[in-house]
Amino acid sequence: MNHEIIEKHAWLMGALIAIVISVAGLVEIVPLYFQASVISPSPGIKPYGPLELAGRDVYVREGCYLCHTQMVRPLQAEVERYGHYSIAGEAVYDHPFQFGSKRTGPDLARVGGRYSDEWHRIHLNNPRDVVPESNMPAFTWLAKSVIDGPLVARKMTVLRHLGVPYTDAEIASAGELVNGHTELDALVAYLQVLKWHGEVAK
Repeated sequence: MNHEIIEKHAWLMGALIAIVISVAGLVEIVPLYFQASVISPSPGIKPYGPLELAGRDVYVREGCYLCHTQMVRPLQAEVERYGHYSIAGEAVYDHPFQFGSKRTGPDLARVGGRYSDEWHRIHLNNPRDVVPESNMPAFTWLAKSVIDGPLVARKMTVLRHLGVPYTDAEIASAGELVNGHTELDALVAYLQVLKWHGEVAK
């Protein structure tokens, strides 16, 4: 019988499994590329400014995403704690996006505007100064490291090739806008832009 042939030849079974998984994956993924709510920015979502973009790179480099997610799941308990659940249109300019399920620390998808810039500075310098029970490490070196303006401009150019609508003028002025700012300034700017920009569904 046919199934006996397949079962007796491991390479054939492996190839058929790979084909089935590939087809199933394509059936799941391809339609998303044609769904407007997934590929179009949500209302109020704009590309990151130069300082915010630099802060996002610091966030990724320091591994903040290993303990914090930026994805509020559509569950009552999560919405009550963090705010409106996350939608794909919020992350269209994120490369890579910061969705996930790791929650050593709280989800940060809606942290923007909840605390002052000064609170974030103190928290990043020594988390226990504002949250005594925190096990988050201190990031004291961020206040001493200055942002590289030309590097930010180059990153914006690359992101434009990936579909982020930066203009020539925005890229040209990036270096001047981040001039003199530290990585701490940039990370705080990034955290403050993480918020719900749309209307809450009723």
